[in-house]
Amino acid sequence: MSKNGFSKEFLWGGAMAANQVEGAWNVDGKGMSVADVAVYKPDISVEDFYAHNAMTSEMIETALSDKDDKKYPKRRGIDFYHRYKEDLALFAEMGFKALRVSIAWTRIFPTGEEEEPNELGLQFYENLFTEMRRLGMEPVVTLSHYEMPLNLSIKYNGWAERKVIDYFVKFSNVCFKRYKHLVKYWLTFNEIDSIIRNPFRPGGIILERCPEGKQEETIYQAIHHQFVASALVTADCHKIIKDSRVGCMITKLTTYPNSCHPNDVELSLKKNLINYFSSDVQVFGEYPKMIEKMFERKNIYIKMGPEDRDILRKHTVDFVSFSYYMSLTESANEELKRTSANTITGVKNPYLPSTDWGWQIDPIGLKISLIELYDRYKKPLLIVENGMGAVDKVENDGSIHDDYRINYLREHFKQMKEAVEEGVDLFGYLSWGPIDLISVSTNQMSKRYGYIYVDQDDEGNGTLDRSRKDSFYWYKKVIESNGEDLE
Repeated sequence: MSKNGFSKEFLWGGAMAANQVEGAWNVDGKGMSVADVAVYKPDISVEDFYAHNAMTSEMIETALSDKDDKKYPKRRGIDFYHRYKEDLALFAEMGFKALRVSIAWTRIFPTGEEEEPNELGLQFYENLFTEMRRLGMEPVVTLSHYEMPLNLSIKYNGWAERKVIDYFVKFSNVCFKRYKHLVKYWLTFNEIDSIIRNPFRPGGIILERCPEGKQEETIYQAIHHQFVASALVTADCHKIIKDSRVGCMITKLTTYPNSCHPNDVELSLKKNLINYFSSDVQVFGEYPKMIEKMFERKNIYIKMGPEDRDILRKHTVDFVSFSYYMSLTESANEELKRTSANTITGVKNPYLPSTDWGWQIDPIGLKISLIELYDRYKKPLLIVENGMGAVDKVENDGSIHDDYRINYLREHFKQMKEAVEEGVDLFGYLSWGPIDLISVSTNQMSKRYGYIYVDQDDEGNGTLDRSRKDSFYWYKKVIESNGEDLE
């Protein structure tokens, strides 16, 4: 680690998910995933994130009967499936050292239950990773990024059923064996903690199908199955791929007390402890005592296999990765105005500005998050999502002046560097959506994160042509200078 900044091996780059960019939802044998039934929802208040995430059996049946992509934007993505070489060339032009992508489970096993994998799906990712390597980009690959087979959701209520562990382990092992010479860095579950807040998208859980009065228990049972699956595939990856590194990935939801009133302090503390729950299990290899006491108080019973605790203890992760977009506050005062954030809502912080989608901008919160995580886990850290969703305007000459995005990133990079100089072991930064993509919650295209503009609107109209924003050239300069030139 450099004494005055980032190491020479620092992984600058970007991150995206298969279900938000690939499109080609019914091409080359791909099956339907939970993302393929996600409905376009533009008109939802920033104060009510949870309205974005309702999913019922009726909604799934409606989606299954609709063979179009008009209402289901993740089916079309940005056609990365056919344009990946063009997009990778643009990333290489910026100087990317790494790119985080995910493998769509349903390209490999369309229903999740097949005996043999789909060769066309396997070949696509082999071609993708080979091209990344040719361009000097380290692949960072997520195995499960909100795209489990829809069949497993319908048939087993997703991760609520223990049998899904076996299907995931099989899928993961096929990936490890096929790509062992191409991929060193692996993440098991994207934002694994988010199943607690949004059970369908990350876990395939349809709440109306849970036993009466057992919805919360079902969700925690499902995340336990994911913990076990993550530990098992971590062990397998270490065996199959020499020198591989496997990380957990959490949603870093840094929460401050809204005031110095002890009630606010206690609420924010407990919210942060719940946020750490998933990474605690995957780093320390055991359930936190306070989580187990919470289960007792709520009469939540988690069915564990006889070897589950031993599996969790033996096969912990090598590093901790996380998303960070904003911070929150919490208060005992229920009258205070709330605003949306990444998979959650919180009390609005009067000291911070907000994006068009209500996410509050807090660069110092990134530094705080890095220090908290490294102090807690003493494991190397990797930022795998950070960025600003905004409405971009294309000028008459085709230029896109996104100074607001540059300012957002600049201030976050300053705080990131300070954390490193204070001793945090951070080995990379992968910004979210380096090319415009379909947003995860409302499935909008107009919520843009990219350095690269994609000519497509919320309804799917456009040429899909790619063009460089001002931030493209700025981020290229940042990477060239290894984070030293931020002006």
